[in-house]
Amino acid sequence: MRTSSTTDGCNIVLAGLDLSDEDEIVTTTDEHFGLLGPLHMSGAKIVVASPDPDVILAAVTPRTRLLALSHVLWTTGQVLPVHELEERTGLPVLVDGAQSVGAIPVDARGLDFYTISGQKWLCGPEATGALVVGDPEGLRVARPSYLSQQEYDPDGTFVPWPGARRFDPMWVPSALMSGLLAALELSPDWCFERAAEMAERCRDLLAAAGADVVVPEERATLISWRVPAEGSAAVVAGLAEAGVVVRDLPGRGLVRASVGWWTSDEDLERLVAAL
Repeated sequence: MRTSSTTDGCNIVLAGLDLSDEDEIVTTTDEHFGLLGPLHMSGAKIVVASPDPDVILAAVTPRTRLLALSHVLWTTGQVLPVHELEERTGLPVLVDGAQSVGAIPVDARGLDFYTISGQKWLCGPEATGALVVGDPEGLRVARPSYLSQQEYDPDGTFVPWPGARRFDPMWVPSALMSGLLAALELSPDWCFERAAEMAERCRDLLAAAGADVVVPEERATLISWRVPAEGSAAVVAGLAEAGVVVRDLPGRGLVRASVGWWTSDEDLERLVAAL
């Protein structure tokens, strides 16, 4: 189903699960507020674990109703084994796919809830996204829109559409959907291989230049390196003056670069030269 963002998808899922303070959700220390905000408002107790699969598994208790995790962490680019975690726990998993879809190969089959951002690695317009729901009829429609129902009564009682259509939040402007479809068609067949190759080249160049690069065992196309926490904003500003756009991760002592299939050798060389 279509949404306006990954956050929109997270809110749709968490509102429909009817959780209470007797329930627990396990998440990690490295989640974006786009997931954390909806988790906080869910009413459940939020259990925060480090982004290590074994630690996540150890945090699960009989009260755990949901795992809520990013497929690719926005902080370091680490890839979490979301399918394996679902299989090993038998719990539903809400996946924040903002930094995965379009950056690495993704197969959402077998997962309960997978959110998608259209404007990031898919290169689509802002305010576009999607939500994959494994069992649409098993999730309550807690945020109905006019598009959610196929018929309704004067008291508001309504019959939702079958399938994912029941969760449609609102009208999505045709221009935005056309832009997203056009962006999807422009993505080359070799995009994932090229992006992975350039991301590894970026890590190697940064390390050779003396940067303290974070290198997770399983990693995607976000590259982070450690800097003094009080100096990260200055590093970002200095690189911007050289025509290099990177991201400051406030309070974490990290600066992050996003490398895609469109990244060139000249882009990487300019980054390293400006450090």
